[in-house]
Amino acid sequence: MSDYIVSLKDVGMDDVDKVGGKNASLGEMIRHLDAADVRVPGGFATTADAFREFLAHEGLDGRIRARLESFDVDDVAELARAGKEIRQWIVDTPFPPRLQQEIEDAFATMSNGADGDFSVAVRSSATAEDLPTASFAGQQETFLNVSGVEHVVRRIKDVYASLFNDRAISYRVHHGFDHHKVALSAGVQRMVRSDVGASGVMFTLDTESGFRDVVFITASYGLGEMVVQGAVNPDEFYVYKPALAAGKRAVLRRNLGSKHLQMVYAGDEDGEHVVTREVEEARRGQFSISDAEVETLARLAVSIEAHYGRPMDIEWAKDGNDGELYIVQARPETVQSRAGQIIERWDLKGQGEVLTEGRSIGQKIGAGTARVITSVEDMEKLERGDVLVTDMTDPDWEPVMKRAAAIVTNRGGRTCHAAIIARELGVPAIVGCGDATANIADGREVTVSCAGGDTGYVYDGLLEFERREIELAAMPEVPVKIMMNVGNPDRAFAFAALPHRGVGLARLEFIINRMIGIHPRALLEYDSLPVELQATIAPLISAYPSPREFFVSRLAEGVATIAAAFAPEPVIVRLSDFKSNEYANLIGGPRYEPDEENPMLGFRGASRYVADSFRPCFEMECEALRYVREDMGLTNVQVMVPFVRTVDEAAAVATLLEANGLGRGVNGLRVVMMCELPSNALLAEAFLEYFDGFSIGSNDLTQLTLGLDRDSGLVADRFDERNEAVKALMERAIGACRKAGKYVGICGQGPSDHEDLAEWLMAQGIESISLNPDTVVETWLDLAKQ
Repeated sequence: MSDYIVSLKDVGMDDVDKVGGKNASLGEMIRHLDAADVRVPGGFATTADAFREFLAHEGLDGRIRARLESFDVDDVAELARAGKEIRQWIVDTPFPPRLQQEIEDAFATMSNGADGDFSVAVRSSATAEDLPTASFAGQQETFLNVSGVEHVVRRIKDVYASLFNDRAISYRVHHGFDHHKVALSAGVQRMVRSDVGASGVMFTLDTESGFRDVVFITASYGLGEMVVQGAVNPDEFYVYKPALAAGKRAVLRRNLGSKHLQMVYAGDEDGEHVVTREVEEARRGQFSISDAEVETLARLAVSIEAHYGRPMDIEWAKDGNDGELYIVQARPETVQSRAGQIIERWDLKGQGEVLTEGRSIGQKIGAGTARVITSVEDMEKLERGDVLVTDMTDPDWEPVMKRAAAIVTNRGGRTCHAAIIARELGVPAIVGCGDATANIADGREVTVSCAGGDTGYVYDGLLEFERREIELAAMPEVPVKIMMNVGNPDRAFAFAALPHRGVGLARLEFIINRMIGIHPRALLEYDSLPVELQATIAPLISAYPSPREFFVSRLAEGVATIAAAFAPEPVIVRLSDFKSNEYANLIGGPRYEPDEENPMLGFRGASRYVADSFRPCFEMECEALRYVREDMGLTNVQVMVPFVRTVDEAAAVATLLEANGLGRGVNGLRVVMMCELPSNALLAEAFLEYFDGFSIGSNDLTQLTLGLDRDSGLVADRFDERNEAVKALMERAIGACRKAGKYVGICGQGPSDHEDLAEWLMAQGIESISLNPDTVVETWLDLAKQ
C-alpha cells in the first residue's frame, strides 16, 4: 500500500482509517464476496494520508481550522458563506507533486491506456463514514462518467472540498464529530453502464417498520443518482428472505413507479458529462427490472448482510451492455437497526379535506404551518415546527430540515434523500406526491399523516391525533391465542411487531379495492370492453403480461405480504365478501352488478362463488392463494369461506375449492367457515362436515340474530354482541367445534370493543380471539389478569 494510493482489491474493513468506510467496504466485498457472485467494479482510492498531506500543503489546514471556529453553525447564512470560502480554497490549492503523479500513474494502470474512451466514477469516502451509529451518506460528492486524467484529478479535488459542504459541517457539529479527525478518501471506480440499464438502492430490511425478513429494492432506468436524489419515483420490490433461501418464488410485492426521468451519458467524448432525459411513456408503464433480476439482487443483498452481520443499505447498478448486476456501495443501515423494544402508535382522530397524497415515510403524524419553498436559497423561511413543502430535497437542505414538523415533496421514492433524512430525524414525510407545491398554499395549516400505511395524506387544518408508546419486552402469558384482523398489506410488517399468534382475519376486499381497483369480470372480458373502458384500465395493468395475470399477481402480492409478515403463525384469509354495491364501485363494476334493494342480504359470499356468472372470478382468487401457498411456500395461509347460508352451499363450495387445488388437507391446508348466520350455529354439526372449524363473525351474527341493520343510525344503539340471543348462538357454535375437535375462533368487532365479551368467550373455551391491531396489547394485558 502506497502512502497515497491503494487498489480497492487490497483494502478491507480494517482499513476504514486509511480509505474511509465506503472504499473499505468496496474492497471488503471484492476480497471476500467474489465467490458469492457479488460483482464490484474495481479501481483505486486515495488515502487519508494523502488528504492530510494535501491540507498541510501551503498552510491550508490552519486556515480551514480558524474559519470553522469563527461562526455558529446554526447561523445558516454564515454557514453557507464559510463553507463556500473553504471549498474554494481547496479547489485553488494544487496537489503536492508526488500525490499528483501517483494519481496519474494509478489512472493510467486502471484505464490500460484507453484514457479518453474509459470513464470512471469518482466518489467520496470519509474515515468516520458509514459507522454503525452514524450516517454520512450523501453528504459528500459523487461524480459520474469522468474521463481523462486531468478531469479525474479535478474531481478528486472536488471530492476533498465536499468534506466542507454546508450539510457535512452541520452534521459533524450536531453529532459530535471533530472536523479535524475526519479525513476523506476519493474512490476512483470503473463506471457501470447503467445509463443504458437500470440502477437503484436496496435495504436488507423494511425501511419503515424494521421487519428483517425482507429485502426492499428500488429500481429505475439510468444512472442511480436520480433514485438517490429523489428526482424520480422508482419501482419498488419486496423479496421474502425465507422463500429465497428455500428456492421458492420470493418476490412478495411490486409497486410500479412513474420513472419519468433518467440520467444518461451526454455523449461528449471528453470530460465528465451526464444529462437528464424523459423516459418514454411505454417504458414508464413497465417494471425497470425483471423478477429474476429482483431475486438475484436480493440474493446478493443477503450475502452482503451475512458477511457484515448487520442490516445493510446497498446501491446497485445493471450494466445495459453486458447485462450484469453490480454492487457499487454497501454501508450499514443506521435507523431501523437501532430501534428498540418500545414501539409508537399514532392515530388520527380528526377528519379534514385531503390536499395531496404520496408515499408515506415512517408511521408518525405531524402538523404545522405549511412552508412552500421552491429553492434552496429560500430555505431560511422554514421556522421550527413548520411543514416543509417542496419539489425535492438534496443534501444542501439538511441544515434546516431538522426544524420541520413534517416534510412533503413532489418527487422521490422511499429511498430518496428526503426519506432518508426524515427517518434519521424521526419526522413524518410524504414523498412523490406530484402536486404538493401546487395544492398546498404557503402559510396554510396542515396535518401530515403517515399512520395509515404506504399512502400518506396531507389534510387541511390542524387535526387531532394521538401518540402512544407500547413496551414489548415482556408480555405475560394468556390462556387464549390473541390474533389480529389485518386487511391492509401496507401495515402488515408494522403490525407484526405487536405480540400475536397470527392473523385471524385477512380480508381480500381491501386488496381488491386498493391494489387492483378493477372488477374481476372486466379483466376477464377486457378484449370485449368498450374502447373508453379499455383506455381507463390499460395504464393500470400495463406492467403485467395480461389482465388476468394482473388480478392474480396483485391479489397474491397482498396476501403474501401479510402471510410473510406473520409467518410461521397462521394467517386465515377470508375469500372475497364484497356486496353487489361495493363491487359496483370498482372500475367496470356497473356493467356486471345487480341493483339490489338490500345488498347486505343479497349476492355475496359463498353464493357468488358457485354462481355461473362469478365462478371464473372466484377461480382467479383460488389461483392467487394457490400460488402463495405452493409457489412461494407460505403454507401458513389458511382459507376461510364467508356467508354460507345452507349446508348444500357449504358442500358446493368445498367441492369447488378442491377442484381449484385448495382442498382440505392438501399440503396441510385448513379450510374454515365464517360462522355469521344463525343457521351456521343452529346446524353447526352439519356445516362442520365440510370445514375444519369456525371463525365467528360477530358483526353479521348479531345483525341477523337481532334483525337490525348495523349501518342504520336509527337502530344502531341496539346493536350489541353481548345480547343473550347472540351469546347463545356463539356458545352453541363453540361447543360444536370443541366436541368435534375442530378449530374455533372469533374475528368480529365485539372482543375489540368489549373486554367483558372477550372474557366470556375465553370462559366458553374459544381457541383464538382476533382483534383489531390497536386493541391487541390492552386486551392481551387485561386477559392475562383473569
